[in-house]
Amino acid sequence: MAQEPPAQDQMHYEAMAQEALRGVVKAALKRAASPEGLPGAHHFYVTFKTDAPGVSGPVDLLSKYPDEMTIVLQHQYWDLAPGETFFSVTLKFGGQPKRVSVPYAAVSRFYDPSVQFLLQFEAATDGAAAAADETGDAAPAAAPETPADPAEKVVSLDQFRKK
Repeated sequence: MAQEPPAQDQMHYEAMAQEALRGVVKAALKRAASPEGLPGAHHFYVTFKTDAPGVSGPVDLLSKYPDEMTIVLQHQYWDLAPGETFFSVTLKFGGQPKRVSVPYAAVSRFYDPSVQFLLQFEAATDGAAAAADETGDAAPAAAPETPADPAEKVVSLDQFRKK
């Protein structure tokens, strides 16, 4: 008996799940931008693709990081403005304040070391790119290396896939 090929995911679940997980990043940044700021010891490492569409900042800064850049939101950040599709923040680089603007679609890693919470986003697949084209959203960015600490809580789509 011939085995049927697996059905094609025309719902683009991968892209939908990536978008939902990026919603966690957006919600966390909105909480950090609130008048109360970050609660307790929470702080964020946000890694993003510097060459992704929509990323903006000083050319001299972004050119130092041609692939990915990690920013830390802990004690010294200003004017954090999380929008619906991107966030902007002012940070000091070399003692000088510089503003960067990052679409959530460019974020490849979000990490809160205070509670060992990590979100990683995978490289776009054809299905994710197709879904992004249909919705007008950018495709997910490539994933960084896996965490070195096995105790880190990692949330990725691999948890939901059948092996």
